[in-house]
Amino acid sequence: MENKYIMEKLIWTEWDFDKMKWQNCNIYAFAFDKYNYKLMIDIDYIFERISSKNEGEYYKFLVSPATLVFENVHKLEMHMDSNSDLEIHINKVYREEIKHLSIKDYVSKRVEWKWIIDTKEGKISFYSTGFNMYIRRQPILQQAQGIEFVKRGWISFYQGSLDNL
Repeated sequence: MENKYIMEKLIWTEWDFDKMKWQNCNIYAFAFDKYNYKLMIDIDYIFERISSKNEGEYYKFLVSPATLVFENVHKLEMHMDSNSDLEIHINKVYREEIKHLSIKDYVSKRVEWKWIIDTKEGKISFYSTGFNMYIRRQPILQQAQGIEFVKRGWISFYQGSLDNL
């Protein structure tokens, strides 16, 4: 089944937040850039869930490896309790407590939110002015919601495109 997905863009931001879906996206790794106040998360982003027209067949998914980079991060809290397969799956990402900033000498953005990443294994919360999500390759059509390590390029925090999309 050939399914060519046309992506709207390669870099998504907090301004796209309301149209983004996060349910069942896999988290592979976290990295912290303490000098630039960034939290980087290596994920598989599910662009589309495709239901089968044939009875007894499962969903298929269009999935891309992506680097999610939150900017101006502070007050990071992680509460995780995994008794399962050592995997982290996002249930929902939401934001609350919008705050208007007046520290223009330090931060170029004017608002900050409290972000909560609710996972099946726990919660991650922090304050940030927003994010950039860098899509690293064209979505892969497959039956799994996550991409095998070799196909996704292992763990990466690369902030650009790895192939010609």
